[in-house]
Amino acid sequence: MKKNWWKALSGILIGYSIYAGFVNEVPRLAILNETIRNIYFHVPMWFAMMALYTASLVTSIMYLSKFDLKNDRLAFVTAQTGLIFGLLGLSTGMIWAKYTWGSFWVNDVKLNGSAAAVLVYAAYFVLRGSVPDEMKKARLAAVYNIFAFTLMIVFTMILPRMTDSLHPGNGGNPAFASYDLDNHMRMIFYPAVTGWILMGAWLVQLQLRILRIKSALI
Repeated sequence: MKKNWWKALSGILIGYSIYAGFVNEVPRLAILNETIRNIYFHVPMWFAMMALYTASLVTSIMYLSKFDLKNDRLAFVTAQTGLIFGLLGLSTGMIWAKYTWGSFWVNDVKLNGSAAAVLVYAAYFVLRGSVPDEMKKARLAAVYNIFAFTLMIVFTMILPRMTDSLHPGNGGNPAFASYDLDNHMRMIFYPAVTGWILMGAWLVQLQLRILRIKSALI
């Protein structure tokens, strides 16, 4: 039980952020109004995704240095879980866009870049599924994973800052921290980010167990 304290913490933080996210007062900002509550749900998805993709990148590099299939499996499941959070981030972002910009999708460099990043990582799994040899699959996937992470950074963090964008924090558009003076939001936002990152780690652990069980049954 002592080893699983972080799982309990994840559940507590997520439960707290969901409850407080809907109940607590939020600042009345132009256009955003009540939709600013989505910052407790949409943004933590991207933080969790970034943490998982970073872990996948690191383990891919570790595989290329030692050729240990354990690192390849870890790179695979962290990328898989990261993709889930990426899709959740897109979904919550589309809902937010509908109520602030009037459409689920607009021609915005940040949104298009995020969608492109998701497709790049989806191709990672297509590549893995097309190579039957385990060692060759692991090597190709590890190299592609480095390429995918680089493109994800370009699409979601570099290009949006170089061009006009409706998205906060990009294209000269201020991020929430620049004009949100309500510190009470931070008391919900940071626990939400921490909780969802821990949840991502928990999902990775569960997927690794499933892979080990499948290997034992073969």
